[in-house]
Formats: sequence, structure tokens, C-alpha cells
Amino acid sequence: MKQSVEIKLRLIGCVLLIAAGVIGNAMTNPIYKLPRNQELPLFHPHTEKFDCVSEVAAVPPVDAQAHAWFLEARKLEDFHLFPEERDYPKIVRLTRQAADRRHWQAMINLASFYIEGFDPKHGVGDAVMLVEEAMQLGIPAAYDRMGIYHMNGTGVTPDATRAYAFLQKAAQMGNSYALAYLAKKLYTNRDEGDSWSNIPVATKMMECAFGQGNMEVAFWLHDSYRVPRGADGKIVESPTAETKSKALRLLHEATKQGGEPSASKLYLQFDGSSDKYHMLPAAIDKARAKRYVKLSDALGFDHRRRFPNLDKMLPLPPADLPPWDGTRDSLLNAVMGVTFSPALPPETPRPAGDRYFVDPAYRLRKTAETTNAQKAPFGGYWQPLVNGQAVKDRPPALYEKNEPFPVMYVPGEYASKPLTDVTWVYHITIRNTEYEVDPIALPGLTRTVPRPAKPVTHRSHEVCTVGGIWQPWVPESHPLQAIVNQPWRQVFLLKGQPFPQPRRDWLLELDEKDLTWHLMEQSGPGMVPKIGG
Repeated sequence: MKQSVEIKLRLIGCVLLIAAGVIGNAMTNPIYKLPRNQELPLFHPHTEKFDCVSEVAAVPPVDAQAHAWFLEARKLEDFHLFPEERDYPKIVRLTRQAADRRHWQAMINLASFYIEGFDPKHGVGDAVMLVEEAMQLGIPAAYDRMGIYHMNGTGVTPDATRAYAFLQKAAQMGNSYALAYLAKKLYTNRDEGDSWSNIPVATKMMECAFGQGNMEVAFWLHDSYRVPRGADGKIVESPTAETKSKALRLLHEATKQGGEPSASKLYLQFDGSSDKYHMLPAAIDKARAKRYVKLSDALGFDHRRRFPNLDKMLPLPPADLPPWDGTRDSLLNAVMGVTFSPALPPETPRPAGDRYFVDPAYRLRKTAETTNAQKAPFGGYWQPLVNGQAVKDRPPALYEKNEPFPVMYVPGEYASKPLTDVTWVYHITIRNTEYEVDPIALPGLTRTVPRPAKPVTHRSHEVCTVGGIWQPWVPESHPLQAIVNQPWRQVFLLKGQPFPQPRRDWLLELDEKDLTWHLMEQSGPGMVPKIGG
């Protein structure tokens, strides 16, 4: 009996030793060190503090030529074509070209193309690795995407707990999609006694996402404005004229930025389909409803559209509606953004073997990105530095991702002694335009207009002196330039009206002192609405 017990104990000991060895080997296995498996703080729905940061302030600088390839790929995803009619081989090729130059949006899109099967040579595993590469670059959208992968079990083991941890990390880094997802979870459970309900933080998250141009949150945010609630989710007060007006303005702003649900909601509101408690405008207005439904239909067909100059044809009451011929195209053309230059300059073919060639549409700008590696960590223009100084006759040259850098030699040394302390500095391309203010957009989604003969500029605290379409602008070095210097930030103003205030009207943490406004197109006679009493 005693011998039997000893044998059992020894067997148990062996099993424990084997298990310990397996666990130890597993924890040293490189797969556990992959970004997809990194340890993150667990999702904390009851946090009392939320600090809004903008995603664009965290991402690597965008190469202008790569961005042109990215826009060309987006253009080819023409919503007038059935998916099977689109040239996906070219779309994938252009997106990969941009991704190889560390264009963060292209990297995320390319991962989606892999998963959707548009590139037969790459699959789900490649998509996960590409997102991991983006995570290592500190791209917030990559953490959001990895959270989705863990939620759905895409290329990884399904794990909701890990998914929410990744989404929380992405939201803290400013990703608007993660913010929208988590905010909805914290807000929509308010009436169910759910332990996740956190109205104050949900509202701040929604405002942070909205300020970055994510209109997915507009429906829930307008409800938060219309019916103020306490932290426990209970209604603090019934809707008032002031709270309804605030909610109405938010939906109107969301329509400008491409929010189809907001446009649809405003159509129903002005058409009289809401009861008195949920009604936002002071009165039914069928004429306004007719215009909102046209915009809603257009956004439902192509979600890439933006209508920044909506007030030109559809200002909120009490302004009168301007004349309209009733056609869809005239309405869309009037309210879309405007640009001076074509979004995609013709590409000049590179001479064979010429690494130093730069397309005349662009010029180079040195970045703070350096590497001591023997290969280019990503594609683009790299220049060798020795002791921090540029090497004579060695300007920036183009290298593909993972392409070996050439060996540098000590000048004048017998037998050409190789250098061992070479640093390579990265340069991005920037648009070679003579104009300071020159917004670009997805081709076909803006009108091209002639540049005004005489520049007209204002500061944010001033009032408009010329009626027309105005473009906000911050210096190219500003961390928020990628979400300010865009046609979808434009606004149509009448003479004497104030300019929008970023914090109040855009919910964007931007100091108005950093902002200037530039006239893009002056309004003509009969083309502006009359302000009602």
C-alpha cells in the first residue's frame, strides 16, 4: 500500500515537472512576445477620468507621394461599380506601395484586403502580422484593429477580455473608432442596470471621436445633449428648447461630415415624423426635409462624401432656404468641398536605376526618423550620415522596404576600409506647391475652383468680411494639421458672420490662435441664404 502511494506521488511529481517545463518553454517561446499577445491593463469601464488626444498627433508623418497612391486606390473603389467590376489588383498594388512607405491608413486597409481575399498571395496570417507591424510603429488604429481581431477570432484565438484591453489602449491613444465602440457600450447600457454604464466618460469619448471627424457617434451624442443624464444614467431634466437646439446643431454638423444616420434623422425631424417629446426643430419644414433626404440618399450610396458647405443650400432655422432647382446634382455640387488643384498630379515615370530621382510634383523633407540597421525598415528616401553629417555627393536615395543599404567606406583609406558608424536618416516627400493653402481630397468628391485673384485671410476671432467658402488652416508642422487642413473642414459664411470656434463647434482641442481662415470661393449674387428674423 505504502509503495503504491509512493509510486503515485512520484508520477504526480513527474507530471508537475513536465507541466512546469512546458509552461516555461511556452513563456520563452517567441510567439508569446508578439504584439498580438502583449499584456495590457484590463478594460476599466468605471474610470472617472478620460483625457482626449487626437490620433493624428501620434502617427508617423505621412509621405505625400504615398498619400497620392492611397487616394488613387480609394478612387478606384468607385461606388458606381459593383465590387466584381473594380480593379482590385491595382487597388491592392497602390495600397501596398503606400503601406511600404509607412502610410498608416494604407497599412490598415491592406490588412483588410488580405482578409477579404483580394490578394491571393496573402491571407489572414499576413494581415495580423501587418497590423502588428503598425502597432510597433505606435499607430493607434492598429491597436483598434487588433482588438477587433481578438473579438472575432480573426487570425488569433477569440478572447473578448483581451479584445477590450486592446480597444481601451486604442481609445487612450485617440483612435476614433475605438472611442466610438467603447462609448456606445458605456452609454447604451444606461437603462438596463448594466454594470458598464458610465455616462460622463461615454460622452467625453463621443466628443473626442466627433472632433476627429468620426460621425458614427453623432446619434448617441445628440441624444446625450437632448436629454441630460447623470452618471447613473438617469434623466436629470426633460428636454428643453436649449438642449434640443444643441442636439439639432450637432446632427447638422454631422451631416456636413458625412453622417448618413444624422442626415436621415434630420429628414424625419423636419418631415414631422417625430412626436413632440423627440422633436428637435421648433416646427415642421417639408422643404428642408426634402433636401436632407437627398443628402441622406447620397451618403447611403457613397459614405466617402462630405458636405462641408451645407449652409450654402441648407442652413438651420431661422435662416431662410436659398433657391434650388430641385435636382440632386445641383444640391450636391453646391454643398461639397472645393479645392484649387487636382488631388492626384500626373506621375512622372522614374528613369530606370535612378535612385535619386524625385517626382517633380514633390520635394523632400528631412524627418527625425533614423536607423542604424543594414536594411531599410520601410520604403522611401534615406540619406547616410557619418558623425551626424551628410556624406558629400550622397543625397537621399530611394530604397524599398527591407532593401539592404550600400556599404560606406572611409574615403582615402588603403583597401577601402568600411565604415561601421553610419546612420541613415529618413526623408518624406511633400507636395511641391507654391501655395501655402492648398487642400486636397479624394478625386471626384470636391469641386475644383480657380484661386481668388487676391488672397483674403482672417483670424478666428474676427468676423467674415466676404461671403463664401472658407478653409481653416494650421501650419504644416502642427500636430493636428491632418484633420484641420482638409476640405471637409470648410464652412460657408455670410458677410458679418463669425468663424467657427474649434472647441465649441468642432469639439476639437485646438487653440484658435493657431488657426487662420482663407477664402476659397466668393459667393455670387442669388447664391446665398437670407438670414431670417
